[in-house]
Amino acid sequence: MSIPPQQLVIALGGNAISVPGEQGNIDEQFAHTRQTASILADAIAAGFRPILTHGNGPQVGNILRRVELARHELYTIPLELCVADTQAGMGYMIAQCLMNELAVRGQPRQVTTLVTSVVVDENDPAFDNPTKPIGPRMDRVVAEAHRDNDGWKVRELEDGGFRRIVSSPRPRDILEFPIIRQLVDAEELVICCGGGGIPVCRNATGQLSGAAAVIDKDLTSSLLARELGVGTLVILTGVEHVCLNFGKPNEMPLREVSTAEAQAYLAAGHFGSGSMGPKIEAAIDFVTNSAHPNPVTFIGHLDKFTELLAGTSGTRVTR
Repeated sequence: MSIPPQQLVIALGGNAISVPGEQGNIDEQFAHTRQTASILADAIAAGFRPILTHGNGPQVGNILRRVELARHELYTIPLELCVADTQAGMGYMIAQCLMNELAVRGQPRQVTTLVTSVVVDENDPAFDNPTKPIGPRMDRVVAEAHRDNDGWKVRELEDGGFRRIVSSPRPRDILEFPIIRQLVDAEELVICCGGGGIPVCRNATGQLSGAAAVIDKDLTSSLLARELGVGTLVILTGVEHVCLNFGKPNEMPLREVSTAEAQAYLAAGHFGSGSMGPKIEAAIDFVTNSAHPNPVTFIGHLDKFTELLAGTSGTRVTR
């Protein structure tokens, strides 16, 4: 089936719903989601047909912490079910805000949120090497207290803060892809693969079981875009450009890079494993393995979405 040129996968970063420095409560999340919905509605009005995914780092960390604090009175919830909770809750917010925005504009549309499971390899080395940041930022004292008292694994960020980290295996298969395909072909607005998908493992007889992990949503978005056959993957984040020497006096923004150049920069350690690194990996993966004749990944700030696609903002990764 031919793919309309305006069809693209958009991976919404955490800043689309939660902003660093805020409490991150539901009222704040709805406020930011409404702003995001306005930008997405502009794209739809311009003729784009987005398939939406989203991250869940702050939210899944908060849910897991709530579980830990309540463990003396209530049953615990495993990490993969925390991911499922974020898919439903965040998908509900995004869908509702986007439907409201489209209705206000006189263009009412149904927006469907699909709870999505993603198969990972139970032998993935990532299970022994946590890299995925979740939950809020912390200072050193708080991080070390959680490490010593609660058994958390924590990592220092590039700017000096700390976050909790969990395992993040690579996505191998999107279980609900046939349904996603049907919805997209019917020109429905779809939100799927939230938080990278609910991680599950499949044994030799085909039985599924949950995995204690959080899959990187950008890598899953790359897989989704390749399977759909679209030519454009958009990764929206909290910075305007991918940069070399990020946060240093010699910081240099990248406007356009080939996959070979991006791979070299990644190997040289320019991109953090819990921040920009997975986005670059996803960009390389999509552009390298896409069956589309001219695949491209755009990485940039949500507020610069229009400029990003026009090539006047952000970073463009091509063959």
